[in-house]
Amino acid sequence: MTDWTRLRKKLIGEGKKSPLPPEIKLPMLPKAVMEFSRKAEDPDTTPKELSKIIETDAGISCELLRMVNSSALGLRRKVSTIQQTITLLGIRSTKLFLVTTGLKQAMSTSDSKLINLPNFWSTNLERALMAREMALLMKVDPDVAFSAAMLQDFLLPILSRERFDHYLQFTISQDSSPCLLSDYECEHFRWNHCEAAAHVMLDWSFPDDLICSVYLHHEGLKMLTDDELGQTPATAVAVASLIPDPLRQNPEGLQQLLTLNEAWPEFKLFELAEKIDQELRAESTAAANYLSLKNRLEKYAVLLEEHSAEEVCSYDWV
Repeated sequence: MTDWTRLRKKLIGEGKKSPLPPEIKLPMLPKAVMEFSRKAEDPDTTPKELSKIIETDAGISCELLRMVNSSALGLRRKVSTIQQTITLLGIRSTKLFLVTTGLKQAMSTSDSKLINLPNFWSTNLERALMAREMALLMKVDPDVAFSAAMLQDFLLPILSRERFDHYLQFTISQDSSPCLLSDYECEHFRWNHCEAAAHVMLDWSFPDDLICSVYLHHEGLKMLTDDELGQTPATAVAVASLIPDPLRQNPEGLQQLLTLNEAWPEFKLFELAEKIDQELRAESTAAANYLSLKNRLEKYAVLLEEHSAEEVCSYDWV
């Protein structure tokens, strides 16, 4: 069993030396989410006490009730109170949902000239759905995989606004000299959004398995052969991160997914993609703005037969 606290300390220590420059100002998480996260760490805390914290934020309460009563859970009877919801989901699953929803809410005003927020969150949802399917296939925690995949790039709207020229140059250079965004950031800033996000999440009292999964999300397919992490939600997130996004962070993402599909018969990439497309259309109106994942994979596979991988990677695959 992975010791996530030990791993988090190995990756970022106690988080006292955040790489983010002080001039980059971050929005605050909703007070109810912060308080719930801290209180949930106390094993003596009851669902009744925790429900009172959530009920101080009407927006978060509504989102939680909407989620628990959604068709995805398939409940026979509607849940009408926050306390019932916490009892049904469990404290940990409730916390995962709250930190994801709260962070999305906090970032809702983080406008960026390079990132359209509805499309950004739609892409994150697409990856989160893939991470959950991967986790189920690997028989690891699907809730952690889903939440970490939703959170993996949460700093990018702010970073691309505050360091606009650098991120603009990255998007332009992807046509001629494609590279990983995380490598580009390390070259220009001496840190990347993965490391910075992990520090912020620790400061916000997020669980260590989420922190580690976000820190490692650009490690790609090599996570599958990692002795310690190969069978964890972190690997599911790393594989899901290969799906292209508006910034084209990993130009070889689709090619690596196709490689995995050939090497792992149980993966069944195209069947997964079709299922994810259906779920995404049901959850996100922004999904209508770009090709389905299955169509992108099919188109990419055809083009690979006609052109070099380098040529195909330079295309916009969102």
